[in-house]
Amino acid sequence: MSTPNVAALTSFPKDRIKVLLLENIHPSAHEIFRSETFHLETLPGSLSEDELVARIEDVHVIGIRSKTKITDRVLASARRLLTVGCFCIGTNQVDLASAKRQGIPVFNAPFSNTRSVAELVVAEVVMLSRSLSDRIQEMHQGQWRKVATGSFEIRGKTLGIVGYGHIGRQVGVLAEAVGMRVLFFDIAARLPMGNNQPTRTLDELLAQSDFVTLHVPETPQTRGMFGEHEVSAMRAGSCLLNASRGTVVDIAALSAGLKSKHVAGAAIDVFPEEPEKNSDGFMTPLRGLSNVIITPHIGGSTAEAQEAIGREVGNALTHFVNAGVTTGSVNFPHVDAAPTPNKHRILNVHKNVPGVLRDINRIVTDKGANIAGQILATDPEIGYLVMDLDQNVSDQVKDAVAALDFNIKTRILY
Repeated sequence: MSTPNVAALTSFPKDRIKVLLLENIHPSAHEIFRSETFHLETLPGSLSEDELVARIEDVHVIGIRSKTKITDRVLASARRLLTVGCFCIGTNQVDLASAKRQGIPVFNAPFSNTRSVAELVVAEVVMLSRSLSDRIQEMHQGQWRKVATGSFEIRGKTLGIVGYGHIGRQVGVLAEAVGMRVLFFDIAARLPMGNNQPTRTLDELLAQSDFVTLHVPETPQTRGMFGEHEVSAMRAGSCLLNASRGTVVDIAALSAGLKSKHVAGAAIDVFPEEPEKNSDGFMTPLRGLSNVIITPHIGGSTAEAQEAIGREVGNALTHFVNAGVTTGSVNFPHVDAAPTPNKHRILNVHKNVPGVLRDINRIVTDKGANIAGQILATDPEIGYLVMDLDQNVSDQVKDAVAALDFNIKTRILY
């Protein structure tokens, strides 16, 4: 095999790395990819599975938000795909297991919209305490109803937070700042912020809270976790807010609780089934109910959050393409190592079976290469190896590693 051109700036021309961004991803991400001279294409909306299968064959990097589904079928058609970026918090729209099997790390933005969601929740607590959605609607219909009955200050009231992660903690800080008492429940041990207090059980939190806000991820354990029992366990006259995942709340059970007046109000931003496009219609049993705020999944939809998400995910994808960095990936072992000067870098994803490192190092020895740096990180299914070595034999080592039985994906950087 011929010796690589060590004077080449990159092992693959950057202007031939194709990036496809869907769903109006913020221009802050566009700037990052263009600064790298990647070939960038953008689309304002999502694509169906069939459309994506036809489009993704020669794409190296794809960026999506919450509406595009990256299925096993889509991934099977993505023969050049290196990585997937979810420009949002959730990653349930991607088949993470399939992506891992094909050596494709998936990145998201777990922190960038924290403040935006937290501010919306606190604003909705105020709105619910004053039945503002009803008063606003009445005014638009030409009705003047100046009433104080059923309207309260939120100072001194109790807010119960279910799921005390980044957003839940931020909600607690803001709520406490406006004079609320804050309780929280989480299945994991969490350090309280300020005077926020944990409860031992969810039912204990529900029984004490005037407002309950949900901030849990979508998992098999959280699917339908807030149903008839939880609605009944809520303090009579309290309100429920959900800006987490639509599958968490049984909408029929909540609707029944609202109609019976056991639940005094609700603010729901996410739903079990959501339209794929803004032009599509939307139906829910919550429409028309008193003191119910329904919004179209806009918790993180602020200019500040979208700009920060664009930067966070854009940088993560670029660092992976340029250096193989997987820190922050949701389905991959984490490796973060600066490239060694004057060396070539081999990135290898392989099945996590015994003897992998032995066989790879044997190849390196047989080729007479010197390893300047080597990091192996594993999970139960795969291993991810980053190895810096001599330039004159790097292509030969890369080809030999890629031919091993346990290999999933191997590429070289120089």
